[in-house]
Amino acid sequence: MTTSAAARDQHLDELRALMAAHSPPIHALLVPSEDAHQSEYVSERDKRRQFISGFTGSAGLALITAKEALLWTDGRYFLQATQQLSDRWKLMRMGEDPPVEVWIADNLLDGAVIGIDSWCISVDCAQRYEQAFLKKNQMLLELSSDLIDEVWKERPPNDALPVNVHPVEFTGRSVAEKIKELREKLQHEKATAIVITALDEVAWLYNVRGDDVHYSPVVHSYAIVTLHNAFFYVDKRKVTNEVENYMAGNGIDIREYHMVQPDVSLLSSGQLQGSVVNGNLDVEKDIKGQEHSKIWIDSNSCCLALYSKLRQDQVLMLQSPIALPKAVKNPMELDGLRRAHIRDGAAVVQYLAWLDNQMQEHYGASGYFSEANGSQKKEHLEKVKLTEVSVSDKLEGFRAEKEHFKSLSFPTISSVGPNAAIIHYSPEANTCAELDADKIYLCDSGAQYLDGTTDITRTVHFGKPSEHEKSCYTAVLKGHIALDAAVFPNGTTGHSLDILARTPLWKNGLDYRHGTGHGVGSYLNVHEGPHLISFRPSARNVPLQASMTVTDEPGYYEDGNFGIRLENVLIVKEADTKFNFGAKGFLSFEHITWAPYQTKLMNTALMTPAEVEWVNLYHSDCRKILASYLNDEEKEWLRKATEPITMSS
Repeated sequence: MTTSAAARDQHLDELRALMAAHSPPIHALLVPSEDAHQSEYVSERDKRRQFISGFTGSAGLALITAKEALLWTDGRYFLQATQQLSDRWKLMRMGEDPPVEVWIADNLLDGAVIGIDSWCISVDCAQRYEQAFLKKNQMLLELSSDLIDEVWKERPPNDALPVNVHPVEFTGRSVAEKIKELREKLQHEKATAIVITALDEVAWLYNVRGDDVHYSPVVHSYAIVTLHNAFFYVDKRKVTNEVENYMAGNGIDIREYHMVQPDVSLLSSGQLQGSVVNGNLDVEKDIKGQEHSKIWIDSNSCCLALYSKLRQDQVLMLQSPIALPKAVKNPMELDGLRRAHIRDGAAVVQYLAWLDNQMQEHYGASGYFSEANGSQKKEHLEKVKLTEVSVSDKLEGFRAEKEHFKSLSFPTISSVGPNAAIIHYSPEANTCAELDADKIYLCDSGAQYLDGTTDITRTVHFGKPSEHEKSCYTAVLKGHIALDAAVFPNGTTGHSLDILARTPLWKNGLDYRHGTGHGVGSYLNVHEGPHLISFRPSARNVPLQASMTVTDEPGYYEDGNFGIRLENVLIVKEADTKFNFGAKGFLSFEHITWAPYQTKLMNTALMTPAEVEWVNLYHSDCRKILASYLNDEEKEWLRKATEPITMSS
C-alpha cells in the first residue's frame, strides 16, 4: 500500500469535509493502528492509520482536527516517523509529549466531539479517554461507520483465505481439554460466558490457524464460550469441509463473522442458543440462579462495539483466562520451539556465510573475520548490487528450504549504517540502501514454522569497525549475557529484570528506547503477552513463569550513524539453586536461538572472564547443534566464526 504525499494530503482534506458534515460535527477524529481485535499486526485493509498518515510503523495513533494532524508513536519509531510524515503532520513522542487524551482535553474546546470507530478501540482505551474528556465535557462519539473507509477508495478486498486445523502433534493439547479448562475458570469466577476477541487467543483455543494477517498465522474471528455452548465467528467462505466437521466434532457452532455483535446482545439478555450442548447445563443453571452471574471480557482486547452491547453490571473485566495458558507452553510446544529454532539458526548461519562471501567477492570487503582496511567495491562487478531487500530475500530463501516453514514472522529488518539506527526499520525495494562494507549491518528476522515461531537479531560488520562501534557492541553483548544468565525467585516480573540488560550501557551513559523482551508464540504471534521484560509499567503486571518464552534483545542506536541489537529467544525454566530462600523456588533461562556473535566486534578487554566463558560455551554449542544442517563449506565458516576468544588486556 503506497500512496503519494499529495494523495494523502487530498485524503486529509476529504476527511475533514466528512467530519464537518457529520451530525453532530466531529471536532477531532481518532485513527488507531489496531483492527477490530486490537491486533498489533493488521491486514492490509485494516491499515487505516498508515493510509491517512503515511507512517508505516506497527504502533501509533493519529488524531485529526479541523486544522491539525498529529501522530503519536513510541521510541522505536521516532526517527522513522520523522522521515515518513509530511509537513502537515506533527510527531508526538510517547513518553515525552502529553498522551492523546490529555492533549485533547487541554487543546480542544468545551463540548468538543471526538469521533472513533468503536470496533477499533479497546474498552480500556475508551474508558481512559472518557475520563480525561470529563474535564471539559467533551464527548467520545461511536461512529456508525469508519470515515477513513469512505475516503479510501482503493481499500484492499476482504479475501477469503481458508482456515486450517492445527494438529495436536504441534499444539500438544486438544480443543476439548482447552475448553474444559476454560469452563472451569468461568465457574470459578461465577461467570456464565466469555467473549474472546484477540485473534491469537481464538486460534490457540480452537487449534486453528490462517493467513488473514501477513506474518501472523491467525484467522479474523471471534469466539463465545458459555458453560455448555461454544461459537466460532468467521467468514464462512473460509470454512472447508474438514474445518466444518472438526468444529462439529468438538461441539463448536460456526457463525458468520458479522453475527458476533447481535449474538453478544443475545448473550447479554440470556437468549443466545447453540445447536450443540457440550457442557454442564446444571452448573449453568446454578450460576444463572445467582444474582450476579457475569460475562467475562478482557478490557484490553475487547472492542467498545461489543462491550456496548452488554449491561455494565453483568460484565466481568479481567485479563483473559486464555492469555497465561497460551504463554506458558506445554512440553510438546517447547520441544517444537527448540526444533524450529535449530533449523532457523542453520538458515541464519547459511545466510551469514553466503553474505560474507558476497561482500568479499563483489565489494572487496575484508569480510566477517578480518579487520583489514581497503574494502572497496570492485569496478568490474558493479552490476552486482546487494541491497537491504535483495539480501533479506536470500535469507528468506534459506528459511523456506527448512522443514515446516510457512512464512516470515514479521518483515525482516535488514538495515545498513544509519538505517540500523531506525529501530523497526522496514526497507522498501525501490528506496532501500545498498550494503556497505564499511558500515554496520543489523538483521532482525524470524519465521513461522508449524512447530514454532522464531525471532533473532545479529549485528555484523564486514570491514573495519571503529573502537566506538566495538565498545557499544560489547556493552550490548554484556547486557544480553547478563539477562541470559539471570537467576531470580518465582514472582519476579520483567520490570525487575529489565535493568540487567541496560546496566552495562548505563555505565557508559548509553540506553535504548524499547523494551528488552517479549513473549513468542507457538506458530502464532511473534509478539505475545501478557508478560514482557521492559521499563514500562505494564511489565509489572505478570510475573515470569516456568515454560514461558521471552526474548533477550538489548540494543544501542546512534541516529545517522549505526544501530546494534542482539536477540535470542529464551525459555523460562526452574533453576537448580543450592538454597531455596523462603521456599519460593527460583527460575533461570534456557536460550534456544543458535547463531554466532561476531567476535571481531567484541572488545574483550571490556569483558569479564565469565562473559568470555559464556560466549565460548555458546559458540561451542552452536557448532554441535547446527552441524548436521550445514554443508562442508558452511561448517567450516561456522567453525571459524565460533573459535574461542580470550581475554585481552
